[in-house]
Amino acid sequence: MKLAFTMFKYFPYGGLQRDCLRIAELCLKAGAEIDIYAARLQGEPPQTPPGINFYHLPGKGLSHHRQYLSFADRVCDKVKANGYQAVVGFNKMPGLDLYYAADPCYAETVKGKSFFYRLTSRYRVLSEFERIVFTPDNDTVILSISEVQRDFFQAIYHTPAERFCNLPPGVPADRLLPPESRELGDSLRQELTIGSDELIVLMVGSGFKRKGVDRVLKAFKALPDHILQKSRLVVVGDDRLDHYRKMARKIGVGERVIFTGGRTDVPRFMAAADIFLHPAYQENTGGVLIEALAASLPVLVTAVCGYSVHVERADAGYLVTEPFVQAELDRLLLQMLDSAAKRSLWSENARRYVAKTDLFSLAEKAAETIMKVAGNKHEVLS
Repeated sequence: MKLAFTMFKYFPYGGLQRDCLRIAELCLKAGAEIDIYAARLQGEPPQTPPGINFYHLPGKGLSHHRQYLSFADRVCDKVKANGYQAVVGFNKMPGLDLYYAADPCYAETVKGKSFFYRLTSRYRVLSEFERIVFTPDNDTVILSISEVQRDFFQAIYHTPAERFCNLPPGVPADRLLPPESRELGDSLRQELTIGSDELIVLMVGSGFKRKGVDRVLKAFKALPDHILQKSRLVVVGDDRLDHYRKMARKIGVGERVIFTGGRTDVPRFMAAADIFLHPAYQENTGGVLIEALAASLPVLVTAVCGYSVHVERADAGYLVTEPFVQAELDRLLLQMLDSAAKRSLWSENARRYVAKTDLFSLAEKAAETIMKVAGNKHEVLS
């Protein structure tokens, strides 16, 4: 059985990219051969086992949406030439048998845009890609990972409920804390020259603008001096590091902030941290929130994030309500930093929630559904 996986961009530190590779490996174990096509490649291509092939298939055009339109046409040619039993898209595009719904609902996100934005070619291409996937006339199976976004899609496109396969979160095993987590945390503090008496506020994720790094820098600036001087913000992720370091210095908190760049040893940071902060402007799910809960970290997150519901259900921190107000984030961060008793309670609540909730089998259930859909299609074609 041959499967095609498609994505617009591959880079090593992306959550969607990690999910794609994990699901591909499980499909491989189930007997499939997988070709992964990416329109854009940042950094080195992934190291894949025999049976999983990665291809950089750049689209033509000066703008990203033009490249994606060309990429969709090139994938269509590959499908015709190679006879895949199923095409699995990790971004919305035509010709998919299954869509892994990691992107937010585009129609919902552009509601506040101007009339003139809707006249752009970018809007026409991206909205049409989404409509094709979710229209009731299509039969693409939706691998849904966000309850919030699923409701948006159904409300706007009237997609039948039976086309949605609702997946649990999925924390990869290599992102969980090992038994020697205390030692890992201590060694990380030594590496970063952070004292054992200082509080670490951790952010993890690439795409700093969307993740809300500017919001966090402002919240740090608003802290009373006696709290600020015993707190450190550590930002792990890949983006324009010099730009955000300059922003931190301009705001006046540069000495209290560390930008590490992309890292593969995220569990060490989780082990060292005291609070996990994720004030994203937009986030379909936020798998890193589940990783933080699995590390028993108190979490401060914007309610717009799909997986913020797990923080709320666990009673493991605070949600910043929508519409976002900076003063609310400032106030809640101060409360979390100023109360060791609350942090201890939230940490215990997170531990208990993770112990009783399925937060780990996303990849397994996605692969199972993909193999089932591909098998059914193969039987029909035979």
